[in-house]
Amino acid sequence: MSSYSDVFAIDHDRGYDEEIVPGDMVRTGPNLYPHFEVLAVHGDKAWVRNVANGADHLALLSRCRKIEAVALSQAAE
Repeated sequence: MSSYSDVFAIDHDRGYDEEIVPGDMVRTGPNLYPHFEVLAVHGDKAWVRNVANGADHLALLSRCRKIEAVALSQAAE
C-alpha cells in the first residue's frame, strides 16, 4: 500500500541536523501541530506522546523538529 506521501512525493524529513533527546518537545514534519513530548529515543526512532490527548506514537527522528521554548509559550497564549 502506498501512503499519500508516496503518491504525491511529499518529503517530511528535515533538511538539517538536530539532536532529539527524551524530554524535548517536538512536532513532526512541516506541520505546526500537534506537539509531542519525546519519551525515549532508540536508533532512528522516537517514542513520542501527544501533549493534547496523551496518545503515544513512534516517529522517525528525521521527521521530528524541536519546538523552541519561546515559540511554545507563545502558542499557549
